[in-house]
Amino acid sequence: MASTARAARLYVGNLAWTVGHRQLREYFAQFGPVQSAKVVFDRSTGLSKGYGFVEFASPSGAADATNKQLHSLEGLNLNVQLQNN
Repeated sequence: MASTARAARLYVGNLAWTVGHRQLREYFAQFGPVQSAKVVFDRSTGLSKGYGFVEFASPSGAADATNKQLHSLEGLNLNVQLQNN
């Protein structure tokens, strides 16, 4: 079961500072049901650190997202990778 959870979690880098949790979730929902989408913010400034994580309900959603060659959100090309842990 743990390997299934790992296979369903993505690291998403190169996010625009204007992208929030909801926008990240809405973008990746095209690949399958999203359990959670979180943008990482700096605690002291409150600004986005430019990366986040998306967890899908099933590994197939994560696989579909990583199989797409180019992801673009807010004019930036995203770095999308399966999360190892």
